[in-house]
Amino acid sequence: MVTPEALNQLRTTLRKGQQTMADWQGGELAVSAVPGAGKSTGMAVAAAIAIANFNLHRQKQLVIVTFTRSAVSNIRKKVSEHLKNLRLPQSSFTVSTLHSLAYNIASTHRELSGFGAGETKIISESLKQKLIRNATNIWVKENPKLYDLLLEGKNFDGEDTERLRRQTVLRTDVLPSLAREAIATAKSSGLSATELREAEAPDGGDILAIAAGLYETYERLLRQEEAIDYDDMILGALRVLRNEGVRKYWQERIFAVFEDEAQDSSPLQTELLEILALTPQLPLPREGESEILLPSPSGRGAGGKGKNLMRVGDPNQAINSTFTPADPRFFNEFCDRCSLNSQLSTLDQAGRSTRNVMRTANYMLHWVNHSEYAKIEKPFRQQRIHPVDANDPQANANPEPIGKGVEIYLPNTVDDIEHEMTMIGDRIKQLLAQDPKLSIAILVRQHNQGRFVAESLAWLTKEHEIKIYDVEQSDRRSRVPMDMLAILQFMERPHSPDNLKLALEVLKDRQKISSQQDLNALASNPEKFLYPTLLDPALSPLAQETQAKCIGLLRAKIELPLYNLIPFIAFTIYDEEAGLLATADKLGDRLNQQLVGSYSMQTVIESLREIVESENFEAVEDENLEGRYMTGGQVTLISLHKAKGLDWDVVFMPFLHKRICPGEAYIPESVKFLGDFGLPEVTRAQIRAIVHGDRLPNAEEAWRQCSYLKQAEEFRLLYVGMTRAKRLLWLSAAQSAPFSWNTLENRTENAAICPAITELARKFPELIS
Repeated sequence: MVTPEALNQLRTTLRKGQQTMADWQGGELAVSAVPGAGKSTGMAVAAAIAIANFNLHRQKQLVIVTFTRSAVSNIRKKVSEHLKNLRLPQSSFTVSTLHSLAYNIASTHRELSGFGAGETKIISESLKQKLIRNATNIWVKENPKLYDLLLEGKNFDGEDTERLRRQTVLRTDVLPSLAREAIATAKSSGLSATELREAEAPDGGDILAIAAGLYETYERLLRQEEAIDYDDMILGALRVLRNEGVRKYWQERIFAVFEDEAQDSSPLQTELLEILALTPQLPLPREGESEILLPSPSGRGAGGKGKNLMRVGDPNQAINSTFTPADPRFFNEFCDRCSLNSQLSTLDQAGRSTRNVMRTANYMLHWVNHSEYAKIEKPFRQQRIHPVDANDPQANANPEPIGKGVEIYLPNTVDDIEHEMTMIGDRIKQLLAQDPKLSIAILVRQHNQGRFVAESLAWLTKEHEIKIYDVEQSDRRSRVPMDMLAILQFMERPHSPDNLKLALEVLKDRQKISSQQDLNALASNPEKFLYPTLLDPALSPLAQETQAKCIGLLRAKIELPLYNLIPFIAFTIYDEEAGLLATADKLGDRLNQQLVGSYSMQTVIESLREIVESENFEAVEDENLEGRYMTGGQVTLISLHKAKGLDWDVVFMPFLHKRICPGEAYIPESVKFLGDFGLPEVTRAQIRAIVHGDRLPNAEEAWRQCSYLKQAEEFRLLYVGMTRAKRLLWLSAAQSAPFSWNTLENRTENAAICPAITELARKFPELIS
């Protein structure tokens, strides 16, 4: 039996805001936490105290849910340590990702899940993309009228070359992107293809009809594969829990649900947790009332009563809607509903950062919420980060600043991006000379920026032995099998527009050809591009360089032994990047061993396809990754998205130009024949309106909404980056910057800087360096 004194002693390790989590006595609780507030620490202590207070055990557990495997491991370790100290059973709680929990429920009751009787195959992301491409091709054949409408677009004169170009754009770019958007957004919200088709869109519904058709075709292919995707895990679990007996079985085993990173939940994920958190006596709506419940501010379904549910998150750190159907509006609505019942706790004290870092982050948030960028809805929840109390129980809270704590460098002091990197390199050298144990990070928005930074700062390693740890390099290595597959498929069938387009994309991504050309136009007629006759129009100089690269690859197939093709391709597209070349060597060795006696172009392509689809190939890493991101004495180069959840003594954020943050709505020239909007973005905005019960916007309105929401997310990403810094935050923008980071040649003089940085400089002139 745990004594009250022992529990109180554990509670006192938390600061005031965190203690509201530890004081939870059942029911619903929303916790909105600012960056650095220690929500995971608070949740771990709250879990241990709840397990003690309610005598939980193997048959009546606390379920903790989060979104990444690394977060699962981190929270499990913290809770286990507390239970060990309190001498409580480790079997009294479980920690899992939300999808893992859902799959466990669905696969345990396969007869109710809709998965079928056989072994369920969970498709990888690469196989999902393949199914989407196949679904696109099938939809084009089955829907000639809708496809012709898209093909005609506007200003079409019937010219064959333009028709071929438009076909390539639609089949390899627009329609797959539209399908990805529709499937992810609709499926994760519980919407069927029929519901999309029946929605009354003001533009006549053609776009949603196309989205519905692609969605249906993808689902058909998925069933033929006898496979499911990640959204099916949630849907399968919800189907299982419609059965009253099974639902009670799970609810009786689960005492309460604690959710971390709740701002990243989709409607169906939230619905699953709410059902599991219900007391067994409360019924769901009768069959026919609602196939799948959707959360709403009014607490539809259970009215917010009878649930043991704690949801912890920060809507201001919702930065994943670019990749997922997550929308901070859902968690904000949950917080607002809980607030009406005095069930909202705001963790607004944070010990991570020095005061000037918090001050600038708070002001940036306030300014954006009152700017033109808040026309549709406010990008941020209005909550300020406050320093902790003087007697805070957690060590090293609100550390002393380095210098002023925040340094802002404006274009009048930064000539161009090369000068910007020289200044950052000199500052790093100076900082580590003063304190060799400082942890330092450079945060970038785009992968190409990361490449430029790594090359620009290589001298720090060569001349001063300062290690640059490039996190993005690992990502690039993991793509080696995909690159090889794309190039080899092109070598095998060079006259396929799809194969040529994929090869061109690889060459562009690896910066072997210029991105300042229309790849769709080149790929639309491979024969004329690769082997033009005297009667064909002359290629542009950029296209001629691209043509030479492609012909060089095709010649290699003829002139080199087959087993030498992968090393040749690696040297062609990776240059001297040692890690990538080593990974390609490893891949070649695996294929040689696997295909001994049956080595042919076809078997190599098939084996590569299996590797890509199964995602079971590990890239060569220079060192063990564990603990590498925040090691003192090194410079970690990492993307803003991956930096979430991490922190460093010093954070550099260069290249803060308006073109990137918040960015502007941009329609590539190649798709303008469809209208002054992007079809995938319009689809997302219209499905979002269906989910929220809003009036459906027409295409132009939907495009504007998507643009504002995307800009809102970019400002939240800026906020996340700023709040990674503990002792020093560097913000900078150069006077001259690339028009596009795909190439550094075309520069924009007097490049406009991020308006939020301009406003910070105006508000805090003493921070300008």
